[in-house]
This record gives sequence, C-alpha cells and structure tokens, in this order.
Amino acid sequence: MQMIDHSYLKRQAMKAWFDEYPNSPVIFRVIGHYYFVYRVYWSENDPIVDRESLIEMELILNKKMGTHDAYLSRRRMV
Repeated sequence: MQMIDHSYLKRQAMKAWFDEYPNSPVIFRVIGHYYFVYRVYWSENDPIVDRESLIEMELILNKKMGTHDAYLSRRRMV
C-alpha cells in the first residue's frame, strides 16, 4: 500500500488517500507524539477497510511525518 496524497487539517489532523482505497479519505489525529486513524470516510467503490490496513496506514503516515519511532514505542500495541 502507498499513500497517494495528504493534506493538513485543523486541530492537529491530517487527511490522506491510499492507493488501495482511493475513494475513501482517512483522517488522522495526533495522540502523544504520533498519528493514529481517527476516521475513514469509506466509499462503496472501495473494498472494506480491515484492521490490518488501518495499522499499515498508520505506519506509512508516521514514517512520512517522522514520528515512526514514537508510534512503535507507544504503550499499547494492538
């Protein structure tokens, strides 16, 4: 999976689009020192977003933003 595009939003949030779900923008918010998936605006034109895909999206965005180490060292790993 690859990130197609991203943009900054208000309140320490970001919107990103991924190649496997191009019609479903994903909203990320900051918690601590890393980004996590806050909401997915799922489109019926895309496959259903599963938990593994959400985790992969978090990893991709945190690598891009330079918060990968904080994300991996968070207290609760699912």
